[in-house]
Amino acid sequence: MKAIELSQPRLDAFRAASVATPEPQRGEVLIRQRAASLNFVDVAVASGNYPGPVFPLIPVADGAGEIVLLGEGVTGFSTGDRVVAHAKPRWIGGRPRPYEMTQMRGISLPGSLAEYVALPANSIVPIPANLSFEAASTLPIAGTTAWNALRIANVGPGSVVVLLGTGGVSIFTLQLAKAAGATVIITSSSDEKLERAKALGADHLINYRATSDWDGKVLELTDGLGADLVVETGGTATFARAVNATAPGGTLFTIGFVTGAEATVNLLPIIIKALKVVGNNTGSVSDLKDAARAIGAARIEPVVDKVFSQNEATEAYTHMAAGGLHFGKLVFGLDW
Repeated sequence: MKAIELSQPRLDAFRAASVATPEPQRGEVLIRQRAASLNFVDVAVASGNYPGPVFPLIPVADGAGEIVLLGEGVTGFSTGDRVVAHAKPRWIGGRPRPYEMTQMRGISLPGSLAEYVALPANSIVPIPANLSFEAASTLPIAGTTAWNALRIANVGPGSVVVLLGTGGVSIFTLQLAKAAGATVIITSSSDEKLERAKALGADHLINYRATSDWDGKVLELTDGLGADLVVETGGTATFARAVNATAPGGTLFTIGFVTGAEATVNLLPIIIKALKVVGNNTGSVSDLKDAARAIGAARIEPVVDKVFSQNEATEAYTHMAAGGLHFGKLVFGLDW
């Protein structure tokens, strides 16, 4: 089959390749891959900033396609079914065990930039009927992470959610939070992106270039209380302000390190406000099923900023690595 390989940890080290087509084993299905979506982890792998990958590898963790062959013993699926593949196919549900966390597509397992992939049938999820392959490919990491953030913080009508930036997870969380009846405050350095977020339902907009003390603005907008949920994507440069912007008893959901992974923070506000500081590494297949069900029921359309061909891997990765250029998700449309 045809594939794109990443030969070494460099953003320009992609190459076309011909590799053996996988055969589905017992309990597996063979999926013809139709779309893939980029996440920050993919760029970290291609930049040499993520532990574990062995090169060359087939990159990109997230993908969607259609089943073309069933392995022995597979039930509940048929050829032609449109499915999305979980990025961590060994993590079916519950608390993760180490081997379930380390087995990840695009790192230790073949990723989505290939014609076909064989995966365990219990690791794939039907695509909501209203979604294209391109839109569905955004669900495994970004959609599941957003869903888990809302669930862990018990977000519902009257909750206040703060989102940092307008990347894939932030925009998914905005859409899901509004469907749940929450008030959403979102930050960006771009007024144009803030207006796009407003069109999706954002209630309050903060340009952090113009208002560097954005946490103070959050407190002002919430009568001094802060937010029930802050989705922290920045890392080093934003973590302390995120702590300040979180309400007593609230949840600081830490998922990113765009500005660095080292953070110095005063522990007293965390202790005094009894904050829940929660790390997240995507979620299980069960979580993906719940996220897909919610997205389908709410008729949410994932925001795809730009679609690349599989032959434009360098361009797509460079675009994401630049930071701040996209709104929502960057996607590959796979046409071999």
